[in-house]
Amino acid sequence: MQRMIIDTNVIVSSLIQRDYPYLIINELFIEQRFQLCISDELEAEYYEVLARPKFSRFLGFFNRAEALLAEIESKVTKYTPKITLDLISDADDNMILELADECVADFVITGNSNDFTFPEYKQTKIVSPKEYWELHQPR
Repeated sequence: MQRMIIDTNVIVSSLIQRDYPYLIINELFIEQRFQLCISDELEAEYYEVLARPKFSRFLGFFNRAEALLAEIESKVTKYTPKITLDLISDADDNMILELADECVADFVITGNSNDFTFPEYKQTKIVSPKEYWELHQPR
């Protein structure tokens, strides 16, 4: 089974529009077609970002976010990274690579091409939601 890390921006997008992030979360993650890996730090970021008042403009966002966070808590595998990296200019995003290193992730799915400017980190492919859906999803 693929080991996956999903960046917070993809989680947010999955709750706002019905596009690739929505499909990845609702057709693959919810159905447990891959193993979602998180750390305490990434989980805290999910909670912090999904609670931001700016998302109140999207009808039902907070209810959907609460339901998704409950699904995440019940289905993820948690890891505690043992290394500290400084490879990405946005220091907060280094936690994703630290987690990828710890869980030996197959993929990081992110919509952040400004900071994740490289196609892979060690054994982990760094892909957009569209690229993952079209080329790498489990069949």
